[in-house]
This record gives sequence, C-alpha cells and structure tokens, in this order.
Amino acid sequence: METEKDESKMSVKEKILYTLLGLGGVIGLTWWGTKKVKGAIENKAEGKSFSEGTPETYAKQIKMAFENDGYFGTDTKALRSTLIAIKSKSELKKVFDAYTKEFHKNMYKQMSDELQLTEYNEMLQIMQGKPEKDGKVPYLAQYNAWAKRLKAAFDKTYAFIPGTDEEAIKAVFTEIPTQTAFVNVGKVYNKLYNTNLITALKSELEFYEYNDYMKIITSKPKK
Repeated sequence: METEKDESKMSVKEKILYTLLGLGGVIGLTWWGTKKVKGAIENKAEGKSFSEGTPETYAKQIKMAFENDGYFGTDTKALRSTLIAIKSKSELKKVFDAYTKEFHKNMYKQMSDELQLTEYNEMLQIMQGKPEKDGKVPYLAQYNAWAKRLKAAFDKTYAFIPGTDEEAIKAVFTEIPTQTAFVNVGKVYNKLYNTNLITALKSELEFYEYNDYMKIITSKPKK
C-alpha cells in the first residue's frame, strides 16, 4: 500500500513538472517568435534606410544626429538639416513612425531630452512651419516660423552663458526666398517680440557677421 502511495505521489510530481516544462517551452517560443518578428521589422527598416529621402533614412539621420559619433551633445547642424529636408507634416509623421519601429523610442521625447530649450524651440518651429501635405506653407505661417526660429537663435546659451546660434540664423536666412519676404519676417518679429529685427541682429552678431549674413539676403531677388 505504501509503495502505491509513493508511486501516486511521484506521478503527481511528474505531471506538475511536465506541465511547468511545457509552459516554459511555450513562453520561450513566444519570446523567440516576438524577438524574430521585432528583428524582421528592424531589418526591414534598416534596409529602407539606405534609400535616399525615405522616412527610414530620415529616422536614421536623426538618430545619428543624437548620437553625434559618440561626442558629447547632439549634432544640431545635422538634425536641423534633416528636419528642413522633410517636406511636410504628413511625411514627418511617417518619419516618427519609422523611428519608433527601428529604435523603439519616442523621437520627440528623445529630441526634448537631447536639446537645450532654445534648440528644441528652433527644431519645433521647423516642424510646425511645414505644410500638412506636400506643397507651400501659407506665407504668414512661414514668416511666423522663421521669426520664432531667429528668436530661438538669439536666446541660445552656452553653459548658462548668453550666446547666439549663428548656424541657426544662417539656416533661416538661406531659406528666406526674397528680400520682400525678409522684410515681412521682420514685421512679424516686431509684432511678436516688440523688437526691431535689424536691431536684434546687430546686437547679437559681430559687425562682420552681420554684414556676411545680410549679404545672403541682398543677393536674393527683391520679390
């Protein structure tokens, strides 16, 4: 009788053991399958990132700007250039989705973590100044975005020391298409900040820098 009880107990133990092993196998297979699917998505996105102008390429470039070849800080010049190249808010949404798929992080959250407030405000205005779909931005919205980007450039700090982001100013001046558009940006700037744009530029830049940047504007058509 005692032997039969022991055999019965062993049988229950074995059943429990086999059940646990079975569950472990299912969990392991599920984990392996999830990892394989995730890896396939990443590989597909990585493959698309070799094609110029795709959302996956832009996502990769943004990630590389954050990493900055291992140097401290973010490559704001590369980030700015990439964001400017994105044509519309709808394309920007695709870049955001591609970034999430490939790197499993929120692109905007990482951007806010990586940048100073003034830098983030500049990048935000680059993104907000785009049309909903491919096409032209309404003039007033574009003037508003350029004015806010210039203010962000003027408010730049370096380790709490006030400074100026000359590259950000140059980027705006390069984008402004005509001398008339520049005058209109000045009007919007004055309305937003109650400050003359030319006066602000002269106070932020060295004399030679101011002349060099104004040559960018005066070399453009009047209208």
